[in-house]
Amino acid sequence: MPIKLDEALGAEFGAVEFSWTATNVQLYNLALGAGSDPMDPRELSYVVDGTPQVLPTFGCVAASFNDVNPPKVSWPGIEIDLAKILHASEKVIVPAPLPASGSARAISRIVDVWDKGKAAVVVLETNVTSTDGTPLWTQQRSIFARGEGGFGGERGPSSSSELPDRAPDFEIDMPVSPQQALLYRLCGDRNPLHSDPGFAAAAGFDRPILHGLCTYGMTCKAVVDSALDGDAGAVRSFGARFAGVVFPGETLRARLWNDGARVVGTVVAPGRDDAAVLGDVELVRA
Repeated sequence: MPIKLDEALGAEFGAVEFSWTATNVQLYNLALGAGSDPMDPRELSYVVDGTPQVLPTFGCVAASFNDVNPPKVSWPGIEIDLAKILHASEKVIVPAPLPASGSARAISRIVDVWDKGKAAVVVLETNVTSTDGTPLWTQQRSIFARGEGGFGGERGPSSSSELPDRAPDFEIDMPVSPQQALLYRLCGDRNPLHSDPGFAAAAGFDRPILHGLCTYGMTCKAVVDSALDGDAGAVRSFGARFAGVVFPGETLRARLWNDGARVVGTVVAPGRDDAAVLGDVELVRA
């Protein structure tokens, strides 16, 4: 279905109310690989009962835990086949540490729609508040839709940020377990691209791929553990651009630089000649 730019741009979605529990946070953290060393107090802080550490990236999935069906890309002026969709970028901004449980209200809107010729990029923003109206987090994301370009819109930005011209301050290997995508999908993303070999083949992949948001969350945890002494509450924003696919069972490598109030970096797959996985990684400290 062709994108209807006038209808889509600026469109606001209906409010969604949702709640989450400490168990949801624990499951999310486990799906990122937390607890890999069950004798490490830092790892246990992510899975302790009642008060697990909450990474800001949890905000990107907090409303999704009750979703048991594949997501649909059906917004005002936009209707896209799920097999054509790839996550392009994600950012979450938190004015204060997120609570381990709570209730909230989210309102989303379409901020931009870019015409890349053979593809379209849809940029969305979601503002989340507590039930009393206190701001909790803002989620900014974009999706890349193959074959949906050519609708006459502007091409949009295409630049990426530069990294410091020196050796990384941290290099962290992040193993991806063979079943990690199957575990992460329990956080609410049931897209069969991550679990069904036949669906993945139809989308052009030889096997199911890991959720981009799982790689994103794993990287945020790696930055928190290495550069923030394991303090998830010391983050005010975390963003990244999705640069390539990840396959369950491989090991990723995050290369990170301290840059003032920020930590910036990139993530590659060493087993595939350092194929880019995440670019423009940026964590802003509180």
